[in-house]
Amino acid sequence: MRTHTAELSSADAATAPLWRAAQAFRLVTLLYAIGQQIASVSYYEHPRLSWMLIALMVIWSGSSALLLSQWYFPEATGRIRGWVVFGDQVVTVALIASTRLVADYDWYHGHQTLPTTLWIANSVISMAILRGPVAGVLAGLGMSAVVVTVREQWGQDVWGDATAPVLVSVGLALGLAANTARRAQGQLERALRITAAAQERERLAREVHDGVLQVLAYIKRRGDEIGGSAAELAQRAGEQEVALRVLLSEQGERPDSGAAEVDLRPLLTTLATPKVSVATPGEPVLIGRGAAHEIAAAVVTALSNVELHAGAGAKAYVLLEDTGDMLVVSVRDDGAGIPAGRLAAAEAEGRMGVSRSIVGRIGALGGVAELLTEGANFGTEWEFRIPRHPAR
Repeated sequence: MRTHTAELSSADAATAPLWRAAQAFRLVTLLYAIGQQIASVSYYEHPRLSWMLIALMVIWSGSSALLLSQWYFPEATGRIRGWVVFGDQVVTVALIASTRLVADYDWYHGHQTLPTTLWIANSVISMAILRGPVAGVLAGLGMSAVVVTVREQWGQDVWGDATAPVLVSVGLALGLAANTARRAQGQLERALRITAAAQERERLAREVHDGVLQVLAYIKRRGDEIGGSAAELAQRAGEQEVALRVLLSEQGERPDSGAAEVDLRPLLTTLATPKVSVATPGEPVLIGRGAAHEIAAAVVTALSNVELHAGAGAKAYVLLEDTGDMLVVSVRDDGAGIPAGRLAAAEAEGRMGVSRSIVGRIGALGGVAELLTEGANFGTEWEFRIPRHPAR
């Protein structure tokens, strides 16, 4: 049987220890309230009624502690806690007001209310854990106002009473703690997802490398050796080998494409090899993290095509320019070139590598990927123009 915490939502699991600790505090304050009742009951006008109200306090404390600390219907936990916390506010206010039913003015004006300040703090704590620091502070202020009203201390005495500072401080502290716990839980879950994705990527890479990639590499090598009609088979195998390697490198959780920006230059300079020259500006070229990785992936695809189709001695040149409101990335080679109409024919045949990996990527960023040269023996040049702040 799975544990209760494991079945809860992320937010509920994060605050579960706080809920349990709060209910332990509730029971301790209940004992204090009972002790205060024993010490004060002889001064009440209606001692029997006061014991009935204490019995109600005991029943509510026990049932609310059980409902708030653990519940065996995880899908309804949030809703149940919401109703219990709302009931906590109502019951607490009613018990504070009932002090006037059991004691005279001289008593309730100069002493604690029937539910003591410590027990009243439970309703503030519950609201703070459920809704955060703002709700906790408002609950503390509300309970303080009710206490002062019931005791008729809106004069100078109110500034010497510690009720309001205690309740407000408790609401603020527990609310901040609950929000911190929720954020920490979210960060932990994201870290676990990234770790799991990385492990899966490594496992997949090993399996593919041990099987499919080796077979594709063998077919390409043997096809090149045999020549003739096998050369086309070798070319297709090489294309799929490169595509699989790119796919494996992109597996896992994509980078966050939020407001954070990164320097595009290192992502491109790492692609430099003896056959690939990369030129970038001297100043950082900052762009959204997700957009930067998409641009780099498009360049990788273009360079893979150079390796596959441009010829053994072909060299490639990557140039990054920042015009202020536009980024321009050029990928050029001095190889065999692309025959006129070849890309359209490949797309018609269902081979969508260039369309999806280059044109599609740049287009998704609000930019344009344009093939500037088309024709045999003229080399190939791609130009990517991306707005300085790509659309997400």
